[in-house]
Amino acid sequence: MDNWLLILGMLAITFSIRYSLFAFPDLRFPPLVRQGLHFVPTAVLTAIVVPGMLLPDGQHWALSLDNAYLSAGLATIAIAAITRNLLATIGGGLLVFFLLRWALGQLPL
Repeated sequence: MDNWLLILGMLAITFSIRYSLFAFPDLRFPPLVRQGLHFVPTAVLTAIVVPGMLLPDGQHWALSLDNAYLSAGLATIAIAAITRNLLATIGGGLLVFFLLRWALGQLPL
C-alpha cells in the first residue's frame, strides 16, 4: 500500500509541476531564473552520465585505464569540444567505446 501512495504522490507532484506551465501561459520568469534554467539540461545529463563512467558496476570506483566507460567518456568530451557536432559526438563516442571494449576483451560475445 505504501508503494502505491508513493507512486500516486509522485504522479500528483509531476503532473502539477508540468501542468502549471500550461495553466498559466502568461507566466514570465525573471532573467536570473531564465539564465539558471539554461544550465538545467547540462546538469541533469551530467548527473546521469558521470556515475556510470566512474562506477560502472554501481558499487566500486573504477579510475583506471581499463575502464572503457571512463576512457570513452573522456574521448567523447574531446570529440564534442573539437567538432561541436552532436552526430559526430554520438557516433565517435560509441565507436570509441565499442573499440575500447573490444580491445580490452570486455565485449560479451
